Amino acid sequence: MLAMTQSGALQGVTAQTVTIEVNSGERGELKYILVGLPDSAVKESQDRVFSALGNCGFNPPTTKTTINLAPGDLKKEGPSYDLPIALCLLAATQQCKADALKDYLIAGELSLSGATRPIKGGLSLAILAKKLKLKGVLLRKETAEEAALIQGIEIIPVESLSQAVGFLEQTKPIEPIKQIPFSKITETNNDLDFKEVKGQQSVRRAVEIAVSGNHNVLIIGSPGSGKSMIAKRIPSIMPEPSMDEYLEIIGIHSAMSHRAYAKERYLQRPFRAPHHTISDVALLGGGSVPKPGEISLAHNGVLFLDEFPEFKRSTLEVMRQPLEEGEVTISRSQAKITLHASFMLIAAMNSYPCGYNGDPIKQCRCSLNQIHRYRSRISGPLLDRIDLHVEAPALSIEAIQNTRNAESSASIKQRCENARAIQKDRYAQKSKAYERCNGRMNQQELKRYCPLSQAQERLLKDAMNQLNLSVRAYDRILKVARTIADLAKSEAIADEHLLEAIQYRNLDRTLF
Repeated sequence: MLAMTQSGALQGVTAQTVTIEVNSGERGELKYILVGLPDSAVKESQDRVFSALGNCGFNPPTTKTTINLAPGDLKKEGPSYDLPIALCLLAATQQCKADALKDYLIAGELSLSGATRPIKGGLSLAILAKKLKLKGVLLRKETAEEAALIQGIEIIPVESLSQAVGFLEQTKPIEPIKQIPFSKITETNNDLDFKEVKGQQSVRRAVEIAVSGNHNVLIIGSPGSGKSMIAKRIPSIMPEPSMDEYLEIIGIHSAMSHRAYAKERYLQRPFRAPHHTISDVALLGGGSVPKPGEISLAHNGVLFLDEFPEFKRSTLEVMRQPLEEGEVTISRSQAKITLHASFMLIAAMNSYPCGYNGDPIKQCRCSLNQIHRYRSRISGPLLDRIDLHVEAPALSIEAIQNTRNAESSASIKQRCENARAIQKDRYAQKSKAYERCNGRMNQQELKRYCPLSQAQERLLKDAMNQLNLSVRAYDRILKVARTIADLAKSEAIADEHLLEAIQYRNLDRTLF
């Protein structure tokens, strides 16, 4: 007898349809054939499935059985096909009814006892099921919690093979997971607050501008000046993600088995801080079967690169395309995928290799060659793509001992949200949520929203010549000036807005 159901294969963060077909009762010697381009984990499913069948009181097939995972040219990997294969085997051998199999997308790993285990990509599988107009999905509870963010389909949590059979035969009903509307998801309580940051008013101002317009920032200062402390508090002043942004975040992290976002049911933008020993593939994404890297896991959030020059130069250079386009395309022999990668880059570094240039106590002893080698690790084209360069000077003892709290994250966040609201209305025609900010303006929008007077054009021209800036830096100055004007609730870019934006490029000359 032939039985079939639907499952899904992750390609990057998107699920592709996989049809599970099982035909039992064929003539010939007793053997089991698994076809459909399976990897080792899928091939091993036979042993897990047959053990689960026996421990749940079912019998394995006693005739030649063929299991097909279609389409045959799509690589299948992972243990997520255990549960649909087991259910199709039972239906093909007439040990359970096969009618309901066609109504659900089914995925899950099986233990030898028949219990289900979580898998990756619950949200993507639910999106696929809705696209296929199926009634719902059958998933382990932890995976189903991610899928429950998708409205309009049933999300059925199954804890074992026996429970899945009982549900499909309608002898043991299972209550679908209650789907929580996006409006009911609450913001997380962030323990990190800007009121704990001592001094560094110039850095705080630069970070506020960066968050308001989704700009990239390079913070340069001596050890202990608070660079990392400030960077870790940036998510506390970022506006809450929209529904589209939140689903994009969940989808990427779900594909990598990071379940915190869906499990805790809170709104939070990601903050990723990889170590400087990270490889190109781990940062960009890839592998024989392409998977998201750190820049995609930071999508709609922050990518913090501490000790910026210590990263391999080749690793840093792979960020050029994502910083410009907000996405990355990965091509491999088995697949070609495009992943979201719109993140706010926060980079931190010492001004000199020793870190103590300008320190009031410790003396810098770096040679000119050491300084040159240290700074040359960051290329000019990459530096051009960082909108704001700001110095974090060493703190005085008086500043450290100051017991007064600085401005809180809540008040800074309110100003950032007001500026983002202006930009959201300005770029309302854009389809992608992460493009509705000043940091993502194209050339046409620069001309339309950043007009300068003749005096301002002369001022900017003089600054470009004196600082020897590139054309890309010219555009970045205009984008930052537009954000500063939005924070001031100004329709036009004023002289003070332009001058402040220019000062954030001074480090192009002094450091590089």
